[in-house]
Amino acid sequence: MPPGLTPLLRSVLIVTGCLALLFVIAVTVGAATESRIPALQDPPAQEPITPIPSAPEADPLKLALGERLFADPRLSGDGSRACTSCHDIHTNGADTNRRDKALDGSEVPFNTPTVFNAALSFRLGWEGKFRTLEAQAEASLEGTQRMGKSIDDVLRKLAADPELVHQFEAAYGRGPDRAGLLDAVATYERSLLTPGSQFDHWLGGDAAALSAEEQDGYQLFKSIGCISCHQGVNVGGNLFERQGIFHPLVSPPPEIVRVPSLRNVATTPPYFHDGSAPTLDEAVRRMGSAQLDQTLSDQQIKAIVAFLDTLTGTYRGAPVVAASP
Repeated sequence: MPPGLTPLLRSVLIVTGCLALLFVIAVTVGAATESRIPALQDPPAQEPITPIPSAPEADPLKLALGERLFADPRLSGDGSRACTSCHDIHTNGADTNRRDKALDGSEVPFNTPTVFNAALSFRLGWEGKFRTLEAQAEASLEGTQRMGKSIDDVLRKLAADPELVHQFEAAYGRGPDRAGLLDAVATYERSLLTPGSQFDHWLGGDAAALSAEEQDGYQLFKSIGCISCHQGVNVGGNLFERQGIFHPLVSPPPEIVRVPSLRNVATTPPYFHDGSAPTLDEAVRRMGSAQLDQTLSDQQIKAIVAFLDTLTGTYRGAPVVAASP
């Protein structure tokens, strides 16, 4: 062998040996990684959705006052409605109307969202105009379409009720005022969380909490892209999105809405800000087309709806249920 080839041959052998070693390492690591992939029924250590927490600690006096005010028709202009008229906490935190009626009998612009878990959203209302529960409550009370009563007028009515005055004094150390009224209502609304869904039990490590079809629906929900907007603790409610990215979804404005939460979604028909989808199956089909450019099969829709059914939680120990027509 010519002397000049010896160093070259030695280098080739070294490189070849290194490549072979790297291949062995790669195969070994790949096999180890594959063996750690959990079975379908086992919730992975980290998911893009997190469980709903228990309701925050609150002053029981403020909480009781807020619950009473939430159901008090004196907060409305003509005494004909309370917050509970559109937000039925005994069922789904909303109602079954496509759009509720204003005080003058006309339809309000948007479908009424559920009040359950509203405290977990980063903005409130379909247009996301309100950053706090207090701001949203103030707008609802004084808005001509919803409650139609100035807060000053409400306070005068409440101040004429000795029992209610006593409740305000016990909770806030003073009689009824704007700050106390709004804080009490918001304190109550923060308590309206619905933990304990099947899906949250699965997230907590109960592998049997979801059926195979429900798990398939969740995997499909992630793989086709629903999860890009519907994630986090509220499975939505944490960003804005344009409606009808690929195909038309709804006809009335606004074009940009705050993404709704999908918590308890199986109990809150009709769907979309205009209430135009009467069933969850139809809503899923239309969303797949308009937002993801996907034509979903009946089987795919059935699986996704099965997953969405598992997002129904409990309030005060009882499952959230759909409102009666």
